[in-house]
Amino acid sequence: MRALRVLRFLAGQPGPVPADRIAREIGMPRSSAYHLLNEMIAEGFVVHVADDRGYGLGLAAFEAGSGFARQEPLQRLARRPLAELSTGIRQTAHLAVMHGRDVLYVIEQRYPGRPMLVTDVGVRLPAHLTASGRAILAGLPKSQVRALFPGRAAFVNRTGAGPASLAALQSVLGETRARGYAVEEGEVTPGLASVAVAVRDHNRYPVAAVTVTYAGDAGQPALAARLTATADAITRRIGG
Repeated sequence: MRALRVLRFLAGQPGPVPADRIAREIGMPRSSAYHLLNEMIAEGFVVHVADDRGYGLGLAAFEAGSGFARQEPLQRLARRPLAELSTGIRQTAHLAVMHGRDVLYVIEQRYPGRPMLVTDVGVRLPAHLTASGRAILAGLPKSQVRALFPGRAAFVNRTGAGPASLAALQSVLGETRARGYAVEEGEVTPGLASVAVAVRDHNRYPVAAVTVTYAGDAGQPALAARLTATADAITRRIGG
């Protein structure tokens, strides 16, 4: 338990940390802290940086973190809740993540009989036009949104609709935050609308969005409530 606490503490520091501070944070005697750190050094999880007179994360800790990313935990942990959502509402559901100024669709849970959509797995679409992108952007700091969309050239369009400036986008994102979910109506594909809710990590940072695209009137508030429950379930599954 103490070793895990050391790893978690060091992971949150900007640089190497002296042993006495580690001992204080973990709540253990200095002699025990030195012994534990030496064992963790031997296993590669901690490294002693003599120039800084401190301890930092080692290569084994980096490999563990890289393994987490390689195993695609978000997709694996989101698949079942997304399938349950699709079956429950009888609509096709998606999971999307940000990729630059675009959203990248990583899961499609297609409901039988529903039409083919442009939002297939591996497809990228402009984030500011999609409900999934707006759900994620609404949870980002405004400075990050400004950096992603520095000028009008960043605002491509597909149907002639949608925000074409940073001010217009910030207005849309403000409405999204107030509403609690994102919407898009005909801005990607005429005749189709989408609703999306963000999935958040342990820092409440939006890492993905659960989205449903539909034709006609699907009862948007009720649909948003189902999406929120699914997004919350995935959030809990990934430790958010």
